[in-house]
Parts: sequence; C-alpha cells; structure tokens
Amino acid sequence: MNPTYYYLLHLFSLFVLTAHTFMAFANPVPADKKKTMMITGIAGLLVLISGFGLLAKLHAGTFPGWVVVKLVCWLGLVAFAGVVYRRPHLRDKLSFAALSLILIALVMVYLRPF
Repeated sequence: MNPTYYYLLHLFSLFVLTAHTFMAFANPVPADKKKTMMITGIAGLLVLISGFGLLAKLHAGTFPGWVVVKLVCWLGLVAFAGVVYRRPHLRDKLSFAALSLILIALVMVYLRPF
C-alpha cells in the first residue's frame, strides 16, 4: 500500500483522538463515557496501526529511537480520556499534560533528534 494512505489515516485518526480526548476534558459527563471511550479506543488503535504501517514502509528494517518516545506519548494520550472520567478534578493538569505530549510527539516526528 502507498505510504500516503498510511499517513492520511494516521493524521485523521490523530485528529479524532485529540478532539475526543479534549471533549472529555471539557465535559466529563458519565453518560457520555461509553461513546467517548469507544471512539478514543478505535482512534488510538488506528493511530498505532497506521503509524507502524508507515514506519514499515519508510524505515524498513529499522526501529529509530524517536518511535519509542512517540509510543509513550500515544499511550499517555489514549489513557487520558479514561482518567478524566475517574478524576474530573484533574482536568486542568491532564489537559496541560496532553498538550505537552502532543508537542513532544510533533517534535519527535519532524525533528527526529535520536
């Protein structure tokens, strides 16, 4: 498959994951928990699959160090939607942490310091 398809799927699912994570931060109503968790879970899985598909197409046979950092950022971002429903009083700190993880992931993919 063309790497462009993986790239588009990766970006689209990242936008969906980020949007629904911050939607959970804005309004952590327990009635919306199931829907938000399903959407963030599916989007997170698509981010992972498309990211590794893109990695296999562009960096065949190697596993750069920046990928490990991006995996940690991905894991944190996927987990934050569920955490905010259990601890809504931490919304401010979690949203700052989510923004920090997104910034770190962007720096890793575009600057590739490792």
